[in-house]
Amino acid sequence: MKKILNSPQDFVRETVEGICLAYPKQVKMLNDDFRMLIHADNTKKQNKVGIITAGGSGHLPVFLGYVGQGLLDGCAIGDVFASPSSSKMTDLIRACDFGQGVLCLYGNYGGDKMNFAMATEEAEFDDIKTASVLVSDDIASSDEYEKRRGVAGMVYAFKIAGAAADLGYSLEEVAEITTKALRNIRTMGVALSPCIVPTVGAPTFSVEDGKMEIGMGIHGEAGIEIADIMKADDIADLMFKKINSELNLESGDTVSIMVNGLGATPQEELFILYRKINTICKEKNINCIYPHIGEYATSMEMAGCSITVFKLNEEFMKLLEAPAISPFYTNNNMN
Repeated sequence: MKKILNSPQDFVRETVEGICLAYPKQVKMLNDDFRMLIHADNTKKQNKVGIITAGGSGHLPVFLGYVGQGLLDGCAIGDVFASPSSSKMTDLIRACDFGQGVLCLYGNYGGDKMNFAMATEEAEFDDIKTASVLVSDDIASSDEYEKRRGVAGMVYAFKIAGAAADLGYSLEEVAEITTKALRNIRTMGVALSPCIVPTVGAPTFSVEDGKMEIGMGIHGEAGIEIADIMKADDIADLMFKKINSELNLESGDTVSIMVNGLGATPQEELFILYRKINTICKEKNINCIYPHIGEYATSMEMAGCSITVFKLNEEFMKLLEAPAISPFYTNNNMN
């Protein structure tokens, strides 16, 4: 294992400490606990819906990288690829209750679902109203929407929910618009190499030379097939076709495209993929706006990418345009 770290056991703590030292005006630890990150101005917020998430480390910027203005108010942090505890989630809910309730917005994974269920039940004893929305955008993980994994599409969900909360939507309205947005979001990915969890010290899976895994999960979950490595245009065409088979985009539709690197993919390669997808959309008279190209949801040092398509309407566009900034996200470059 070749990694830049001090010890595997300190990997998560030292990562969070480094982020807080780098961006002290944006984020801070709740009660000096590296398992909980909140917005630096958290105590000044009032009369708005709180937006929180939780998940394992190893996916930076997801999850904690989206704590900020117009995005998340807090994030509970687990070990690499592991859910945080329900007690941390409960403490976070309490800290992010600004008088209008708290939306728990997170990926469709067993540990996160179980712990959030316990956390929201505990919060009810404090008379804190909560709602939960699960992200299930990974089309390769199941034919049934409710069983799908949450992957890079959750970044769009964080943006929609955070903007809606800042604009004064009620808890029910924030949950509703976020759920509607997620129904218009689909993601698919490919992996060229595995990743290594620091405490394990060995690859989580293997990909043979000259091969790629289509539809793998961000924790190394098996994909839908192993194929020979394709040209960038062929990869883009394959993933877009599979995504569009569900979104059924039509001439005149507007979309936002996210081309996401999984941790070890050069930006240049991501732009090559976007070039092809943009061309496909132009040929279909589909308008591409607000592109997201870069690392938004990674898997340690995995090589590969995912493509997310978000079918937009006027309300979604307004919420995407709303101000947002965190250590790892800004919408200043929206075109």
